[in-house]
Amino acid sequence: LQNVSINPSSISFQMWKDIPVPFYLSVHFFEVLNPKEVLKGAKPVLSQRGPYVYREYRYKTNITFHDNDTVSYLEYRNLFFQPDLSNGTEDEYIVVPNILMMGAAVMLENLPDFVKMVLSAILAGLKQQAFMNRTVGEIMWGYEDPLIDKLNMIAPGLVPFKGKFGLFMDFNNSNSGLFTVNTGMKDISQVHMVDSWNGLKKVNYWRSSQCNMINGTAGEMWPPFMSPTSLEFYSPDACRSMTLVYEQSGKFKGVPTYRFVAPKTLFANGTDYPPNEGFCPCMQSGIQNVSTCRLNAPMFISHPHFYNADPSLVNAVEGLHPSKDQHGLFLDVHPMTGIPMNCSIKLQLNLYIKKVHAITQTGEIKPVVLPLLWFAESGSIEGSVLKQFYNNLVLLPSVLDYVQYIFLGLSVPLIISAAVLMARSK
Repeated sequence: LQNVSINPSSISFQMWKDIPVPFYLSVHFFEVLNPKEVLKGAKPVLSQRGPYVYREYRYKTNITFHDNDTVSYLEYRNLFFQPDLSNGTEDEYIVVPNILMMGAAVMLENLPDFVKMVLSAILAGLKQQAFMNRTVGEIMWGYEDPLIDKLNMIAPGLVPFKGKFGLFMDFNNSNSGLFTVNTGMKDISQVHMVDSWNGLKKVNYWRSSQCNMINGTAGEMWPPFMSPTSLEFYSPDACRSMTLVYEQSGKFKGVPTYRFVAPKTLFANGTDYPPNEGFCPCMQSGIQNVSTCRLNAPMFISHPHFYNADPSLVNAVEGLHPSKDQHGLFLDVHPMTGIPMNCSIKLQLNLYIKKVHAITQTGEIKPVVLPLLWFAESGSIEGSVLKQFYNNLVLLPSVLDYVQYIFLGLSVPLIISAAVLMARSK
């Protein structure tokens, strides 16, 4: 118990502070092969590109212990491109939707026609089109786009950033918010459980108190002595808490584990799974509308290739092949300590595109939730860290447990002998 609490003297503290596990971020893009045809109303044909792999380093700063058995911290992550592990380079060009333009078109759809006509004229002047051909690096880390300033001129605050736009601009060299979690020094059953995030006990992105709750841990470790039922964690990237369910028991390099996976209801809509009604407005099951925490842009998250989603989403495009082995997420956790041994968390980012009246650049695009990319954050304990973990938290407790039974076995004949002697003495 002492070794799994958040305590500078515990074995797991250094692992928690500076995560020694080699994490990798693998990004797969969906290239649109027929952009001209899509503008005329055809079904998008997609080709998966990548993966583009990044080594991810995580470390905690501003670690502050509080009197109420909690500790606050900021966790930063730095990403470094790994050419030898990647299928392609950051300099490769890919045809994808013009995310800023198509997103803004849908966001402005209900404004007066003259506003949309002004936007259409600006787009023509800037030679903006519905699809763009940019490098992987530009899409990931940002590119200069004069459209940003023009959009803020038409609708102030529509895009609250300046100059550059990139899907992962806020992902690298940044933190995921101020977490305050329980140390477990007084109550080990609460260790790693989130007390607040950015000072909030709950978020306000969603339409129900249940969906706004910040439940579980920060997704790094869980309380010890886990039961084979479920685990929860709060994900700032998904703007919500997630519950994974127990699938099976196994072993990772000799260490006993419980495998937890996403239930089919994770991204189900409110009709198929009423508790998710608070995440609506919803479309088909299998995608979650995250516009309320993504600047009101028409963005959706899902499993990669719409795995576990309504078949209509897969059929609306060509080139998707969902499978559990490639696209299902999992966590393998050592149940006695609550420490993950092996994990792969996968999410897909999607953009809702459609023809918008008075914006000529949207052509005759039929409404479709179009996959942009999917990524996996994966890591496993290995090397000296695995050896230390195994020796101190698996082997030693097993030996002590074994010794306990040896002493118990030895004590039985002693007790019998003592009883016999007492009987004879009487």
